[in-house]
Amino acid sequence: MEKKGADITLLDLREQSIFADYFLICSGDNDRQIKAIAQSVAYDAKHNGRVYPVTMEGEPETGWVLVDFGDVIVHVFMPEQREYYDLEGLWDEARVLLQMQ
Repeated sequence: MEKKGADITLLDLREQSIFADYFLICSGDNDRQIKAIAQSVAYDAKHNGRVYPVTMEGEPETGWVLVDFGDVIVHVFMPEQREYYDLEGLWDEARVLLQMQ
């Protein structure tokens, strides 16, 4: 099962938000991949960085899973939901630190 997200964007929200410093946004092709990406992010953070998620929200079947680490929030979307919620547009004043296709 593929655990790599596509269309990855890292936004610096420190000047726009009090609830998080960064959003990491990526896309997955289907619900199984979204679940695998979210679980892999949580596992790698815990085992490699000793950082534990505060919470994981959403269901892969809905097209959006959120992994909240406090200062960093990871959003894993299906492309349709990502376009609909348009977090990059909503937070358009945030500095883009990383963008990978």
